[in-house]
This record gives sequence, structure tokens and C-alpha cells, in this order.
Amino acid sequence: MNKKLAAALSGGAVLIVALSGCGGKSEGPDPKLGVWAKSVCDAVPAQDKKISSANAAIAKIASDSDLAPKDAKDTYSQAFQDMSEGYKAIADAISGAGAPPGVEDGAKRQQDAVKNLNDLSASYADLKKKVDDLDTKDQGQFAKGLHDVADRTKAIGKQSDSGTEALKRLEQGDVREAIAEQASCKASGSSAPAQAG
Repeated sequence: MNKKLAAALSGGAVLIVALSGCGGKSEGPDPKLGVWAKSVCDAVPAQDKKISSANAAIAKIASDSDLAPKDAKDTYSQAFQDMSEGYKAIADAISGAGAPPGVEDGAKRQQDAVKNLNDLSASYADLKKKVDDLDTKDQGQFAKGLHDVADRTKAIGKQSDSGTEALKRLEQGDVREAIAEQASCKASGSSAPAQAG
């Protein structure tokens, strides 16, 4: 099974940001790298759960045509806030861990991953603000506003692809092996994406 740290959004579908690993090699990575991986992995399960729940809430809205505009607005707002906070917390964990020790270009790979996760967090915070500004009393304007938000989520999908690549670069070689040995990363597997209409 592949180990991955991935963030992806495509056509309104959100993949959970998660570190997941299965097994490791017999000798194991540098112990310092193990400490680094643990500090990152320990932050993941709670944020994975938060992002997963937000994703599920958005998917539920997409399948509920009878949902009142105010309820839809509140649900989207909370979901985007949770996604923003989740990505920010994972970025903070990677930032706080510092560069993976003994890894070539480790600092650059770490900084790229942190920047991409922080950018995703900011984008979701912006989506929350856009949703909060929608007027639920005017059905036509509300529908138009939601359409604009949906268009923005597609742009975030492209941004998320860049984040995925940055995270894959961070997780190469010995980093991948160190992550694979962390129980908290093994327990936090990425779930399948839910379609968000």
C-alpha cells in the first residue's frame, strides 16, 4: 500500500488531507527523522476528522434539494471554516516540525508544503466569507452566489493539485519510511471523496 500525504479538490469533490502509511523497511530511518514524522503525524487524526466531516456535510447539501437557504448557507459556512482550520493546523504541524533532518532539500520541500497548505486554508476562509455574505432572502441572488462559490471551488481544485505535488515531494525517500512507522499516520487513512454537486 502506498503511503501518502495528499490534498486534492476536483470539480467540487474534496479529498481529505491525510498521512497514511503501511509498514516500513527492516532497518528504519534515522531516529531524528522518526521524531520529526511523529510530530507531524500526531497532528493529523483530529484534522483529518474535521476535514472529513466538513466534506460529508457539503456532500449532504448536494443531495438535499429541500434544504432551506439559511440552513444551506450555515452548513457551507461551517464546512469551509472547518476545512480552513484543518489545513492550517496541518500546515502548522509541518512548519513546527521544521525541516526533516538529514533530507536533501528538506527545508525547501517543507516550506513548499507549508505554503501550499496555508494557501488552501486561506482559500477556504475566503469561500466562507463569500458564503457568509450571501443574502438568503433573495432566492435568485442566493442561487447565483452559490454558483459563484462553486466556480471558486473549481479554482481551488487546481490550487490543491499544486499542494498535492508539494506534499508528495516532502514525503519522498526516508521521510516516507519514517511516516510509515508512525501509528498515528497508519490510523489516519484517507477516505474516498464525496461529490459536492
